[in-house]
Amino acid sequence: MKKVLIIGANGMLGQELANIFKSDSEYKVTAWDFNKIDITDETQVKEKISKLNPEIIINSAAYNAVDLCEKDKAEFAKAKMLNGKAPGYLAKIAKKLDATFVHYSTDYVFSGMPEIPEPAGCAGSCSSCSLHEGFVPQLGFDENAIPEPVQNYGKTKLMGEDAVQRNGEKYYIIRLSKLFGKPAKSKTAKKSFFDVMLEVGKKNKEVKVVDEETSCFTYAPDLAKKTKEIIESEKPYGIFHVSNADACTWYEAVVELYKMTKIKTKVIPVSSDEFPRPAARPYVSSLINTKLNPLRSYKLALREYLKNK
Repeated sequence: MKKVLIIGANGMLGQELANIFKSDSEYKVTAWDFNKIDITDETQVKEKISKLNPEIIINSAAYNAVDLCEKDKAEFAKAKMLNGKAPGYLAKIAKKLDATFVHYSTDYVFSGMPEIPEPAGCAGSCSSCSLHEGFVPQLGFDENAIPEPVQNYGKTKLMGEDAVQRNGEKYYIIRLSKLFGKPAKSKTAKKSFFDVMLEVGKKNKEVKVVDEETSCFTYAPDLAKKTKEIIESEKPYGIFHVSNADACTWYEAVVELYKMTKIKTKVIPVSSDEFPRPAARPYVSSLINTKLNPLRSYKLALREYLKNK
């Protein structure tokens, strides 16, 4: 029986990780949230985790108030500790214990300006080339793309990636985007985008939604299952992209949501200028997965989520 430590266990992802590992008799699960361990305290991390001596450490704890840490220096400092330094402390103790370490990052480590791929065989001379006919490039960032965050939150998450790579050995860094799922147990947790838009749609005859920021949604139960699969299949250590298929804008996602729930509210597409926010967002941040079997469409995952609400 393998010992698994899940940190951030009361969060949206953490609770799904705890469920998936606890349902397997091959694992003995310890699930800690902020009341059980302060991962920004390196001494506490060393002492408590050394005593537990787990074979797998999974960190799903994170600071995710994107706009708050952009406009408030004190909040930015908190984000740098929780997202930037703490993962390094965890990677270091995992290395000392010879444990596998899993840490989660984000599509927000990217700039939003991906390179546009050309079809295979393209020589850059279009006058006599038909290779582009019917060619639809996949826009986004693969695991080897160069991170270039455009806001403080993304910078702190990239700090965390770097800290894991510097201090760790047997680690998986899993990037995700637009997480949704069952609301977290934590009182301070944010609602997922779909839950917010369900409430808004039921109260209004029309809603304005940003028709930009193309990316992929990630269903928490699907991500938890894929995390377990990565560990058990002993994938080579490194960076992985895990998100559900079918990239879309916020507007396109709401149209799909209201179609599924038969909400008649009119959805009006607008630019991001309509809702000014302190932190810039990537215009395109779709995660391209080149290392794993793909997850199902977010539409199928969303249908399942709504059915189980």
